Amino acid sequence: MVDRLSGIAVFVQAVEAGSFARTAERMHLSRSAVAKSIARLEERLGVRLFHRTTRSQSLTDEGQAYYERCLRALDELESGEAAVNAGRSVPSGRVRLSMPVLFGRRCVAPVLVRLAQRYPALELTVSFTDRVVDLVDEGVDLVIRSGPLLDSSGIVARRLGVQEASLYAAPAYLAHYGEPLTIADLESHRAILYGRGNRDTTLKIRDEDGRLRDVVVSHQLRFDDLEAIAEAALDGAGLARLPSWSIAEHVAQGRLVPVLKEASRVTFDMHLMWLASRHLPQRLRVVIDELMASVPSLLTES
Repeated sequence: MVDRLSGIAVFVQAVEAGSFARTAERMHLSRSAVAKSIARLEERLGVRLFHRTTRSQSLTDEGQAYYERCLRALDELESGEAAVNAGRSVPSGRVRLSMPVLFGRRCVAPVLVRLAQRYPALELTVSFTDRVVDLVDEGVDLVIRSGPLLDSSGIVARRLGVQEASLYAAPAYLAHYGEPLTIADLESHRAILYGRGNRDTTLKIRDEDGRLRDVVVSHQLRFDDLEAIAEAALDGAGLARLPSWSIAEHVAQGRLVPVLKEASRVTFDMHLMWLASRHLPQRLRVVIDELMASVPSLLTES
């Protein structure tokens, strides 16, 4: 029975990971061990579960039907574990999270530190990155994502709030170049752009009718890190679009000044996301609940 359950777990992982190599990496097995486990399962069932070539793998009709039944069986096991965990007073185990760099460092990390201090048996592993992380492929339990949701099938997404960003500049920059009062004035200014290797040289600005349009701006600097952009803006290097929560202190101290604030204001939804499951382990639930309780108010600070 143990071998049968082990084979089922390997099979389900092989389907979801998309390859035996990824399955081996996730389950800390060798690739040959994964292949042998699938072969034993196919021999026991008397059917072929995968169409396999050197470049791809896909489920046979029998494999698809078996996969769906395995999911239901594993879901029942997970429900049983959740029922047991619900009776425990202290959450334990590892939760892997991924989130945008600056937002994660400034807003989320302090919340997680407090949570870890409250629950010593909880292990939180956090990755700070601005790229889009795949929950399945990268084995992450929770992600915080800014902007529109892409493919969200099989994923639960809870809205943390709305992030606002506007253009800001240092007083020294405005004293030298003048303050832009209209969209047309931006032509004589330089910006510090955000991006990862793309060549887009535009800023989205709201016109008199309230519609966002792309306005071409000159620039010398392009960074893929918001903190670096804020530092450059503070040094007077140009106009920078920054989240209001991230530079509230600088604005209060007069080190940064909003520019065309309403026209340049854009919003991004922030979501907390995880793979759909009938029952969440307690370790995930306490992290989700804490983030949903603590983070939304930080987005409104400006």
